[in-house]
Amino acid sequence: MTTPYFLDEPSPERFEAVIQSISDGVMTVNAEWRITCFNKAAERISGISRKEAMGRHCYEVLKSNLCRDTCAMRYTIETGRPVVNLAVYLENSHGTQVPVSISTAVFKDKNGNLKGGVVTYRDLREVEEFRKEIKKAYSFGDIISKSNKVRKILDVLPTIAESESTVLITGESGTGKEIFARAIHGLSQRKKKPFVAVNCGGFPETLIESELFGHEIGAFTGATRAREGRFARAEGGTLFLDEIGDLPFPLQVKLLRVLQERTYEPLGGTHPLRANVRIITATNRNLQEMVAEGSFRQDLFYRINVIKLEIPPLRDRLEDVPLLVDHFISRFSALHNKDIGAISHDAMDILMSHDYPGNIRELENIIEHGCVLCPGGLIQVKHLPDALRPTLDSFVRADTFEEMERQFIIYMLKKNNWNRLAAAREMGIHKTTLFRKIKKLGIRLPEKDGRHKSGRKVASAHL
Repeated sequence: MTTPYFLDEPSPERFEAVIQSISDGVMTVNAEWRITCFNKAAERISGISRKEAMGRHCYEVLKSNLCRDTCAMRYTIETGRPVVNLAVYLENSHGTQVPVSISTAVFKDKNGNLKGGVVTYRDLREVEEFRKEIKKAYSFGDIISKSNKVRKILDVLPTIAESESTVLITGESGTGKEIFARAIHGLSQRKKKPFVAVNCGGFPETLIESELFGHEIGAFTGATRAREGRFARAEGGTLFLDEIGDLPFPLQVKLLRVLQERTYEPLGGTHPLRANVRIITATNRNLQEMVAEGSFRQDLFYRINVIKLEIPPLRDRLEDVPLLVDHFISRFSALHNKDIGAISHDAMDILMSHDYPGNIRELENIIEHGCVLCPGGLIQVKHLPDALRPTLDSFVRADTFEEMERQFIIYMLKKNNWNRLAAAREMGIHKTTLFRKIKKLGIRLPEKDGRHKSGRKVASAHL
């Protein structure tokens, strides 16, 4: 006769056999939070035997990051609402953090009186290892992407790194241009030498020359000692000139000389110095337009535009958002000493619909904000910056279903630049159905929608 698992009342053998056969961990507690059931899967995941667990308080056995902040079982018992597939970490008997997905429910007697609660938890270690393998497959040093546009760039990076040619990296602010520059340096023969970065727009015009080329004693008022510049510090390695479009016109001439003759003179110097550096430049501006306007030298543009890499904005590679979110959660949860496993589906939906004018840097800041506010477990919608939430919260504040539907359709139209066909496709309805609803709900459309070049991105900034 097998010993029953429940302490407060005997369990049928058939019920026990079912509990034993379940691959998920099963634990039940009574009204005093003492464990009354602990199956074999629970033993395996926790590393604690049933004999040790039975009769003890649940928080003494299953030490999770959630127990310290918000108990899922207590939430279910107090509200009657189950928790389903919540990602948390349990600390097993060896002190190892085990990723699991937990679900909770209550059980009552035949009279409807509360008897206790049940927690099931699924071991996610294999899933976690698979996720890490997937992440590794989409990683290239510090570059994380599965976008075809980015993968094409990554495919040619080793070939570019082998050459000594000057590289121009273009892209919006926050797309990670410096990371690509560092990747080129790391793959090159110069990787054991310095990588030196300088923002050409980060210094006053009077100081940028000294910053790049250095200066001699007495070169200007206050120059009481000689100082080497970024070119000297990057000797034998790579010099990354970020925001090259902000380089003052007189300095463009001197940079052109370095590229042509591989020599430069420190400010106040009389003898040229040799420059054994590879130049990689980057900009978020249109240099060709600047050349046409006369604010950027044409000959310098041709010198730096030998190899051009164009980094796509995050809104054009939204498939990378989940990978980047996972990467940033790992980084910031460790930085802030938090046990944060993932992000909720609702919060991820918001991130996937965002336009990211600040690109990857903006997403990084969003996740850090979430990690700071989240006590543990999952980053929820409430942990995201306020600016990201109003578009969805506004649906909840609608007084009637009709008004909620109206706001949702307007939201989807704005998201698709007022292109009705695209909005209908994303909503999963026929275009004629959407047209009929627009007319019925009295939604006013702009004169031009997303199908017109001049009407692209109408109202997208107001989402």
